[in-house]
Amino acid sequence: MSRACALSDLDDGKPHAVEVDDVSVVLVRQGDEVHALRDECSHAELALSEGELTRKGLECWLHGSCFDLRTGAPSAPPATEPVDVYAVTIVDGDVHVDVTTTTN
Repeated sequence: MSRACALSDLDDGKPHAVEVDDVSVVLVRQGDEVHALRDECSHAELALSEGELTRKGLECWLHGSCFDLRTGAPSAPPATEPVDVYAVTIVDGDVHVDVTTTTN
């Protein structure tokens, strides 16, 4: 687990790009939960952190592919492959992400 940012850096429902151990990660806060996904659309290889959170999941800004925050599975085309999802722990107000193991 490596520190990604302070919890206070994350706005609820807004994607936030960070680098964790040389891996591009997008963090999304939903209330008390924080989700961490690889910051790269599996369809177009673009930064998901530039997209937005919708009811279908994290939406890529270019073609509209959506990804489930918990599983990384595509919830809307054109993407057909999931994105990596990483374990998140909150410690003393800091967000820690483990990019060495995916949870999907």
